[in-house]
Amino acid sequence: MKAFIHKSGKLVVSEINDPVAKSGEVVVALRAAGLNRRDLNIPTRRGSASEPLVLGSDGAGVIESIGEGVTNFIIGDEVIINPSLRWNSNSEAPPTGFDILGMPDNGTFAEKISISHEQIEKKPAFLSWEAAAVLSLSALTGYRALFTKGKLLASDTVFIPGAGSGVATYLISFAKNIGARVIVTSRSETKRKQALELGADLALDTSSDWKKELENETIDLVIDSIGRATFNRSLEILKKGGRIVVFGATTEDTVELNLREFFYNQHQLIGSTMGSREELREMINHIEKYETQPVVDKVFSLNEAKEAFEYVEKGKQFGKVALWISK
Repeated sequence: MKAFIHKSGKLVVSEINDPVAKSGEVVVALRAAGLNRRDLNIPTRRGSASEPLVLGSDGAGVIESIGEGVTNFIIGDEVIINPSLRWNSNSEAPPTGFDILGMPDNGTFAEKISISHEQIEKKPAFLSWEAAAVLSLSALTGYRALFTKGKLLASDTVFIPGAGSGVATYLISFAKNIGARVIVTSRSETKRKQALELGADLALDTSSDWKKELENETIDLVIDSIGRATFNRSLEILKKGGRIVVFGATTEDTVELNLREFFYNQHQLIGSTMGSREELREMINHIEKYETQPVVDKVFSLNEAKEAFEYVEKGKQFGKVALWISK
């Protein structure tokens, strides 16, 4: 089969052996896969490792074969991949053994994948293959950050720095689904307009004076994934006793924090990562209830995977980028 792999420091589309379903596994013939920023970091993390690795965490396809002991799926079922490995029930933090599909396990940038039947879910019928393929990782991350950790209420205002990321588009949609007020930022005028079209109530230029722009707003919750560039600016506009949930750090990993201001304002700082299978199922129920459509910015073929990586690396997209694999 054809796959996009990392081997000996290089990214290439190559022919590799078809997977076989072992006991408790299924083989999914993938129709499409979704890119995440995590995928861009895998080559650096692996360095010159000679063992080939199929990249990719998100995907959707049709069950082609079933291993011994699998009774909850049949051949022909349309499914999505759950990339959150070995985290079944909602918990305060991931359990021992948690990992994300795509390293060290072979991922979804291939024509087929063998995976535990516990790591797949029925594809929402109203979603296209491309939309279903970009759902799991980003939407699950956003759902946990917003609801499980952030405790967002319909009466809240949530502030989201960086409006163009895949997770951010889900955050906007999910928050608006329940009636919350949503404020976002972006350096790009185009992305600010797109965020407003998606449902955001207010979109600020990242370089603007947030404190002045938001002097008449009450920010109950901040969801941040950028890091040093926005962290303290977000704290400045967060209400006393407000919550800030951090799920990523696309800029520097470390921040300076004025502890006296932090404890005086009684802010709550909360970390979040991906999510459990239980939360994934809650998220799927949510999008089915509201018929939420993932924002798919662009679709590349599997042969164009390198170009797709470059596109995401440059931050050109608003929403998600998909790889079309097979009909």
